[in-house]
Amino acid sequence: MFGSMIRYFSTKPKPKMKPIELKTSPEQTQTISRVTFDILKEHGPLTIGDTWERVKEVGLRALTSKRHMKIVLRWMRGRQNIRLICNHVGPHKQFL
Repeated sequence: MFGSMIRYFSTKPKPKMKPIELKTSPEQTQTISRVTFDILKEHGPLTIGDTWERVKEVGLRALTSKRHMKIVLRWMRGRQNIRLICNHVGPHKQFL
């Protein structure tokens, strides 16, 4: 019991994640999230790479990079607009 108590107090707690704040204007944020949501809704569960390819095909200029798109997807997950699923087909996570 003493050993388990020491192990419990020696582990660091998980850091609290603060809400994601996007640095784009509200109009751009709305456009980006709407287009991304439409892509995910139309084409079903997509990985990050597939989503990025579809966004490039659409030609959305507000998304500057794949990293920016990942941040937007994380923000949309936080607002419960989309969910993250795992189909166990491969090692990649997919958004729905």
